[in-house]
Order: sequence, then C-alpha cells, then structure tokens
Amino acid sequence: MAAPHLPGIPEMVTWGWLTSSGRTRIRGRREEPEVGVNQLSRRGLLAAGGAIAAANLLPGVAFAEQAGGDKTRTVTGHFPPSVDDWFYLPVEVPHGVNEIEVIYSYDKPAVPAGTRGNACDIGIFGPEGHELGNARGFRGWSGGFRDRFTISASGATPGYLAGPIRRGTWHVILGPYTVAPQGMAYRVDITLRFGPPGAPFKPRPAPESAPARDRGRSWYRGDCHLHTVHSDGRRTPEELVAAARAAGLDFITSTEHNTSSASLQWGHHATDDLLILNGEEVTTRSGHWPAIGLPAGMWIDWRYRAGDSRDYRRFVHHVHKAGGLVTAAHPFATCFGCSYEFAYELADLVEVWNQNWTEEEEAALNHWDGLLRSGRWIPAIGNSDAHNPQNTVGSPQTVVLADRLRRDSLMAGLRAGRSWLAESSKVDLSFTATDGKRAAGIGEHLRVDTGTPVTFQLSVSGVPGTRVRLLDQVGQQHTEVVPDTGTVTARWTTYRRYTRWVRAEVRRSGTMAAMTNPIFLDAPERQEHAGST
Repeated sequence: MAAPHLPGIPEMVTWGWLTSSGRTRIRGRREEPEVGVNQLSRRGLLAAGGAIAAANLLPGVAFAEQAGGDKTRTVTGHFPPSVDDWFYLPVEVPHGVNEIEVIYSYDKPAVPAGTRGNACDIGIFGPEGHELGNARGFRGWSGGFRDRFTISASGATPGYLAGPIRRGTWHVILGPYTVAPQGMAYRVDITLRFGPPGAPFKPRPAPESAPARDRGRSWYRGDCHLHTVHSDGRRTPEELVAAARAAGLDFITSTEHNTSSASLQWGHHATDDLLILNGEEVTTRSGHWPAIGLPAGMWIDWRYRAGDSRDYRRFVHHVHKAGGLVTAAHPFATCFGCSYEFAYELADLVEVWNQNWTEEEEAALNHWDGLLRSGRWIPAIGNSDAHNPQNTVGSPQTVVLADRLRRDSLMAGLRAGRSWLAESSKVDLSFTATDGKRAAGIGEHLRVDTGTPVTFQLSVSGVPGTRVRLLDQVGQQHTEVVPDTGTVTARWTTYRRYTRWVRAEVRRSGTMAAMTNPIFLDAPERQEHAGST
C-alpha cells in the first residue's frame, strides 16, 4: 500500500509483511526507491526454490551498476513488541562492487523498571542464500556489539568474512533481541563502493600442534570458552594469546558468538607453546551452546529455538560429524536467551562453572549432580568465558587427560570425562580409586564386587583456606580441612553396595576452588563357567 503523498515531502513506498507465523505486520519504508525492488524480492524467493518463502522479508534496496564512487540507500521501519526473531533486508548488488558497508541504528525509548528495552542484532548473508544452515551464504555476524561493518575481497570487520563481493541478492539480517512496549524504530544504511577488487584475503588458521607443550599422555590445562573482538570481546586475538600463556594454559578454544571469522586468522598469533582450537558459541534465543573442536572456517547456524528440536539435532550432528563437542553453557544464566533450554541428552559437556562461582554456578552444579544421580552423566567443564581484560583467562579452567596435545586427543579426553576443574593453574590435583589390585582415575570405571572395600584418595595442592569434600549419590561422605600449606591427601573407604560413584570438591567459603568428574564403581564382568552352553 502506497503512503499518501504530502506536499513538500519526498514520495516513499511503504510495505507491510506478515511474519512466518502470520501474527505480526511489519511496516517499513525505503527511501529513494529504485525500479526493480518488488521484482528483487520475487526473484530471491524463486532462486531459492521457495525455501525462504516463509522468511520475514523487509523492504529491499537495489543499486544500479556504476563506474566508480559509492552509493548509499536507506531503509527505515518499525518492529512492534510482538515480533519474530529474524528479519531479512534484501540488497541487490550489481557488478563492479568492491566493498559493502552497513550501518544500523534503532531507538531506545525509556521503559518502566523491570521492563526490557530495545536491543537488536545484525549480520549478513551473501547471494548464495540465507536458508537455515546455508554456510556458503553466511558472511558475518556482530550481534549487538557493533553498529556498522564492512566487507571486501581483502578484509572485513571482525566477525565478518572477507571475500569477493558477488553480484546478486544479499540479505542483511536483523534480529530484534528484546523489544520495548513502544516497539522498535530501526534504520539501516547500505553503502556500496565501486571499483576494482583488492588483493584476495588469505586465510591463516592456527597450527594443529604446539610442540613446546606436548608431553605425550598427560594432563593438559585449557579454557574452552573465550571471546575476542571477533564477537563481543574487548581483547584482540594477540592479547588473548598473551593472557592464556600468562595463565599457564596448554590450550584454548576460540568461541566467538555465531561466527567463524576468528578461526581464519589465528595463525598470525599462534605460538609453539599454546594450542589454539576453533569453536563457535552458538547463540540462540533459547540458550548458548559452544561447539568446540571444529575445523577452521566451519560455521554452525543459530536461527532456531529449543522448540525446534529437529533443527537443534541437525546442527549437533554437524558438530559431531566434524569431530567437535557440544557444551551446554552457563545453564542457569539470568539474561534473556542465555540459559540453556535445549535437550541435555544431546550435549557432550555441561559448563557447571563459568567465570566466578555464584548462585548460577551452584544451580548448574546441583542440576548436573541431579542428572548424575538419575543415571545420566554428562561430563562437567569449567571455562572463564572471558570477554574483557577484567575477566581472567583460565579462571576457571579444565584439566584433561589426553594422549597428546592435539585436537582429537583433547576432545576424546573431554568426551570421556577424564577431567577436573580448577580456579587457576596454581591448583594441582589427583583423584583415584583402588580395591588393592586395580585402580581407576577420574572419568573411569572400577569393576568390583559388593563386598570388596574400595578406597578413594584425593590429593590436592595450591588451595590454602579450603575444605575438601568427597560425595557419592547420597551426598557428602567425607570432608577434611586443608591446612595452611594448601596441601592435603584425603582418603575414604566404601563398598559398591552403598556407592555407585564418587566425585570430589574443594571449596573456599562456599565458592569452588576445584572439582572433579566422578569415578564409577561397576559390577564385575560376568564370567562364563567352563562347559556351559
């Protein structure tokens, strides 16, 4: 429907779209309308074979080819409080473009105390398409951290992927994260710059080894949830590497929100004494799940909620097929969209410890312990989730037993739960169980009959002012105060008749200093008698 033309005001075209749910009518306008915009949207739908017919399309813009210079088009619109998660602004890009720049803004009206105000995310897909899971089309994401980005063949704003600016229909994606009762007025300025392309970007991923820290089969210290300027972090990649080395870590995993851009440049900052693994914090509206141990350049889609269980399963499968692991991150975080709402049986790890130990961590630990008591064990992991210099990299950290300091070995150790968590590299720990003949370590199983005593031994150092606890499925069974030296060895003997598993904690005034995954007691394997049939 065309807006009425008022004297002295330039004529504008106004559109209304129904969302995929059919509930919300979004109204927008495109200033300086160009011929072919309606055909653009239709052409984009047909090119995708109707696959994006249910997508929420916003007013699009088309640019004519020109010899040089630049051209800017502007789209404005309004999201009501009842709105879907993702909207797509089509941009028709002609031949001869060497750079795209997008700047966006939205209003932030005052809201009553306790009411969410406006926040909106942004990213972009190229002409290869923006269907769910279309990694070829993905060209970048910055969430709500930046108000602008550029992409060219030679480079891109962190979070975005450098590469050719191909002719076709691109889509700026807007994600209304929270919307005030008054709604959200938005503005998007798209600038195309014309001219010859620059030198092509050359990816340089991190090396696959760090020989100076590889000790063969050993315990390796790592932090598997970290951010840089490639998403919403304040550290540069170089600064993150320096912080990880200072923390005494053997490996880190880069987990930027919803983008793979960092994985293409870690080789510029790698050292021979720190292994850098790739990942992505898949940041949905139903929670965050870091996918860790991914190949360089792999991107995992995030445009679904917990109710879309088939979509979640699909991308978990992609992670597993690539050799990675799925982490249920900060399960009880209190910000909208931060708590983990997906199925736990699909997660490989539960992040029970994220940054400082708070009520959120206590809730995560209790939930994880409840799963363990019910017979569903998902190994625990602890990460710093460091975003800025005020967050200490490696606090907490996960110490994993692996055959080598390589991606596959580390993932195998984490998946098996051969790991413990610590507040820093100053903490050292060992935890074993023995029946006098055989022994088992963290994440392992000791087969023993019900009448054989089993002694659990915890040795820990670097934890003055703490108390150690040994817990089984009933609760705390043994505790000791750690002397001022910070070192103690605690022992407790039990029987499989009463105890199914034991785990250890080291606490300081209610907070955690270290904790382990459990050691399990299992029934002996059944022996077949000679001559039996």
